[in-house]
Amino acid sequence: MQIAGFFQELWAPSFGQAAGSVQDFVMPTPYTDAKKITEYLLAGHDIFSVMGSSRDVLGSGKTVLGGDSILSDNEWIWRGDLWFYVWNHRVQLPGEFLARLRANNYEMPAENEQRLTEIAKYVQSNL
Repeated sequence: MQIAGFFQELWAPSFGQAAGSVQDFVMPTPYTDAKKITEYLLAGHDIFSVMGSSRDVLGSGKTVLGGDSILSDNEWIWRGDLWFYVWNHRVQLPGEFLARLRANNYEMPAENEQRLTEIAKYVQSNL
């Protein structure tokens, strides 16, 4: 299991060494398939749901409902607000993650209950 969008502003240190600041991953141009990427991120399986909203750490003044939630595709996990950063700020994602979702034609894999339970236990132990 790996974390997509593992930025120091968005994840607790208990999850490990972050890739760095989200500010360092803002790209000059958006992905050509940004719409499909954001749809994939929004379609993730719920691992940890949080009511409320999270503020945009890049300073737009906007908030994202459920931004602190955690989703998964059975292999990767990401925050509920990652789509917002990809869409609004052109934030770069890990190449392995992009290769996976593109290879799946941007379709969320079916839930693997056993795997998602393992991921949920990992997440809960690091919150």
